[in-house]
This record gives sequence, C-alpha cells and structure tokens, in this order.
Amino acid sequence: MVETMDAVLMKTRLPMGRRQMAAERLLQGTLALAVCEICHHRCGANRLEGPAGRCGAAAEPNVFSAQIEVGDEHEIIPAYAIALAGCNMRCAFCITGDESWHPRRGHRLDAADVAGRASAAIGKGQADSLLVLGGEPTIHLPWLLELVAAMPEKARLVLKTNGLSTSAVRAVLDGLFDVWIVDFKFGNDACAEKLSLTRGYTGAVGETLLWAASHTDLIIRHLLMPGHVDCCWRPAAEWISIHLPGAKVSLRSGYWPTWRAADHVPLDRPLDAAELSEAMAVATHLKLHLVP
Repeated sequence: MVETMDAVLMKTRLPMGRRQMAAERLLQGTLALAVCEICHHRCGANRLEGPAGRCGAAAEPNVFSAQIEVGDEHEIIPAYAIALAGCNMRCAFCITGDESWHPRRGHRLDAADVAGRASAAIGKGQADSLLVLGGEPTIHLPWLLELVAAMPEKARLVLKTNGLSTSAVRAVLDGLFDVWIVDFKFGNDACAEKLSLTRGYTGAVGETLLWAASHTDLIIRHLLMPGHVDCCWRPAAEWISIHLPGAKVSLRSGYWPTWRAADHVPLDRPLDAAELSEAMAVATHLKLHLVP
C-alpha cells in the first residue's frame, strides 16, 4: 500500500525544540509591546516608540548585572545570573531599588551576546544554569525570546519573576524555561498596595502560581519582612497549603532595610529572631515543603 503524504509527514515530523519555539514566538512578543498589556497593570502603552508605561521600559532592556551567583536556591546554583533593569512594581524595600525601578540603568546587551557568555560559563562548569531576573524580566518579552532562541537546547533556564505577568504572556513563555521562581511577596492586597503600589496583587500572583505549578518546575519564594509575618507570610503560607500543597517553598530570612524601607516602619530594621521562629512554626504547622 502506498502511504499518503500526510502519513509520511507524520513519520518525519520532529517535535519543535525550545529554541525554535522561542524564535517563532518572537514576532508575537514584539507586537505585544505596541499596546502593552504584558503585565497585570495592562497600561496599554506603546513601548515600541520609546520608554513608556508604568515600568518606563522601551522595546529593549538594559542589563545591570551579569555574573555567577551562588546565593540563590541550592538546586539552581551556581547560576549565571542576568538582571534586567526596569520593574512593574515599586517595592519600598527593594534591594536593587535604583536599577529595578529605572529601566535605563546598566548597559544595553544583545541577547545573543548574553547567551554566549552564559553558555561559556555553563560549558566551563562555572554555572549549572542560566538565571534571568530583574527588576522584572517578563516585561522584556521579546528580549527573553531572543535569549532562549540563542541558548543551547539542553541548557537549564530559570526565570525569576514577581508573578504579575498576564495569561497571554505566560502562554508565550510556556515550555521555554525549566524552572520558574515566583516571588509571593505579600499575603494581602492592602500591604501590596501600600508597599509596592500594586493593586489586586494576591489574585494576580495566585493565577501565576497556579499556572506555573502545572506548566513548569515551580519554586515559590517569600522574603520574610519585619512586622509582616502575620499579615503577609501567614496568609501566603495558608494559600500555598490549600492550593499548592507539596509545592517547593523558599522562605528567605535575609531581609535588609534598604532603598525606601525607612519610610515604612517596621521595615526600617532587620528581621528579629522571634519573627523568624514564628515564621518557621507557621511553615511547620502547615506542613510546607521548604527548600534551601
């Protein structure tokens, strides 16, 4: 029997690799900047014409840091970390406040050039993965796609995000990163609005967390803040225990009062031992899966 053309094509068709997926989605990612609804704020700015919108970012990002990092979650380090300037949140306690808030900090680097540096570090055994963070990396969607398209197919790619991406952006990034680290910063909308000028925070981050849990390897990160164990960590932990039991949770205790934290007492001091003990007790009681 002579095989039909469709049968032949089905036999020879290969699964689309990550690099090809990223390249084919590049036009879609670029066009999304014309009326930008990439993040939860959906400001509608035309970023193709220049810096605009809440984040103040243009079509191409600046890189304010590119180096080997060993201070992140154990399963992703050492990592070649790329920090992109510009953010869609305004966290008063941001440890990289100037670079994160201002998208023109740092230097313009071609995505292919960055991919070459990261690939070299991985090839030499200096790094196990490429970590992309910010600021907020997802607001620079086309550049992210260019980066993935230029990285080796088998390289381990990690995306660290504040979780304010929209469903459309998550669909574009689907299948491109091996690990998503999502910051669950606030346990309630009042603290989020006061400390980061972000409305509707918990709903937006909850959607991202649920999506990431079913599409990629997820690590939920929470930075313990002084005076916010009960109002932020406890409800965040309870949400995780209900909606994502067994999820990997990175509970960070290294808060340091910086940027504009002094304007928001008690964020003007480090976390104390009693607060850390209480936070750990919450995690233990809820049987959260804490990872180092």
